[in-house]
Amino acid sequence: MDPFDPPFRETYKTLFDNHFKNELSTKGNKIEDLQEANECEFELPLVDLSRLSQGGIESEKCKQEIAKASQEWGFFQVINHGVSHEVLENMRSEQVKTFKKPFHDKVNGQCDQLDFLAGSYRWGTPSATCLRQLAWSEAFHVPLSEISAIDGVTGLSTTMKEYTNIVSILAEKLAEILAEKIGQKPKFFEENCVPSMCYIRMSRYPSCPVSPHVFGLMPHTDSDFLTILHQDHIGGLQLLKNGKWIAVNPKQETLIVIIGDLFQAWSNGTYKSVEHRVVANKLFERFSTAYFLCPSYDTIIESCDETPVYRRFSFKEFRQQVQEDVKNYGHKIGLSRFLL
Repeated sequence: MDPFDPPFRETYKTLFDNHFKNELSTKGNKIEDLQEANECEFELPLVDLSRLSQGGIESEKCKQEIAKASQEWGFFQVINHGVSHEVLENMRSEQVKTFKKPFHDKVNGQCDQLDFLAGSYRWGTPSATCLRQLAWSEAFHVPLSEISAIDGVTGLSTTMKEYTNIVSILAEKLAEILAEKIGQKPKFFEENCVPSMCYIRMSRYPSCPVSPHVFGLMPHTDSDFLTILHQDHIGGLQLLKNGKWIAVNPKQETLIVIIGDLFQAWSNGTYKSVEHRVVANKLFERFSTAYFLCPSYDTIIESCDETPVYRRFSFKEFRQQVQEDVKNYGHKIGLSRFLL
């Protein structure tokens, strides 16, 4: 094992032992349909955002494509999004350097000149009660407010500032377009999605010798309004559509937009928060960076529709329910808790 890899096998030894003991008694118990999912490849809707600046009919068509993809897929790709190739490459390069620090240093926040990352490191799944709930991955979760407050200048801090400044503007722009298309107030996001709540997650998925017995990231929906994801060329991201897992092919220069639970509730089900996962790769490590557009805890999520599907709730209430369910059941239950 590499010295910078988390000790998955040692820490979760009981889960591994129980799983393989059961596998022997049941003649095979790997995570279902991974091979099938790798064969189900569809092209996500691709939206050229440069059309927004053209005005008139072309701009309106672009907005309609964004809304349609959010309704039908809950996922779409964007190009000409404003994040340069240089910034994307710098972000990945600096991220790789950070994850290649010794595991002990990452856990204890001892990443030379990267003190702002202290306490943001996560790995595995502490609440896992079985192997299929274990995430074979590690990540740094960093609020935007901490990034903007960085005093020192390092390659990572400079790149993170540049990246998050651009992506936060993009996220708000896309959210406002989606709000406009359902008759909601576009300024809602400017007023409620504050830097202290929005954050980025830099993730590394180490090569996994026990794939496909574990996920890189178990199936879930995102608990925000929307997520903007940049993934490298390795692949592994999959989404669930019409009961089938679909592999999302990584494309150069594209960003992936994922609709979250809050947008589904706020839009009264018009926009779809779709279940997705990351499949662990036996040979290659994978890196990604995700930006999460989240509101303040006291923000109220409610539909303006006359016949709402979901009851009125605060983001704090939603987060607390998710955390409680994960603790009690080992997985998130989500929006079904808030149905009327």
